[in-house]
Amino acid sequence: MSIWSRISEALSALAKGESLATVLEKLKSPPERSIAFTIAVIALGAKMAKADGLVTRDEVAAFRQVFHIPKNAEKQAAYVFNLARQDVAGYEIYAKTIARMFQKGSPALENMIEGLFHIAIADGRYHPGEDDFIHEVARIFGVDEAAFRGLRTRFVPNAEADAYDVLGVTPDMSLIEIRKVWRKKVRDTHPDRIIAQGMPEEAITLATKRMIALNEAWEEIAEKKAA
Repeated sequence: MSIWSRISEALSALAKGESLATVLEKLKSPPERSIAFTIAVIALGAKMAKADGLVTRDEVAAFRQVFHIPKNAEKQAAYVFNLARQDVAGYEIYAKTIARMFQKGSPALENMIEGLFHIAIADGRYHPGEDDFIHEVARIFGVDEAAFRGLRTRFVPNAEADAYDVLGVTPDMSLIEIRKVWRKKVRDTHPDRIIAQGMPEEAITLATKRMIALNEAWEEIAEKKAA
């Protein structure tokens, strides 16, 4: 049985009056863990789109870009998305559900933050409500301020990028130390690593931009240090 078929079974509980949060509470161990992750991602993305008060077509399209939904699963995914996007309330529950599935500092959590930024700027503007939303999700995920700034600068217009923030290092560190951090983060962000953590294959899309950014930050810092 595919993950989306199992999701359909899990969502049947909603017809009996149970909330999405209650359904997630019942999905704590494998293979249900992947189902919980998928539902939580869809719900969190939907509430992100609602953070500025209006869910636009561009934001829905952006969600599809960072989390690909198979054609035969669009009905189930749309059901979760439409249910969750009614308001922003309760988004912390989905963030905590996702956070519990990973160790603090896991690249998968930063990948998720990147996906939320992608949705937030899809309509051409970055609303204060969206910033508050993503900032709180980052806090729940255990993403520190420097890392959050590094992620935000890559997505938000006019936000000054800082290669050190992107890698989570400081200028006073040696190039050898920074190289070790870079290599570890690239290794941890690799799609195969994310799949090995038990996440559905759809989640690996969120790691692509992260890999590119890490490599670009390393190249920039290496050039500065060599100059």
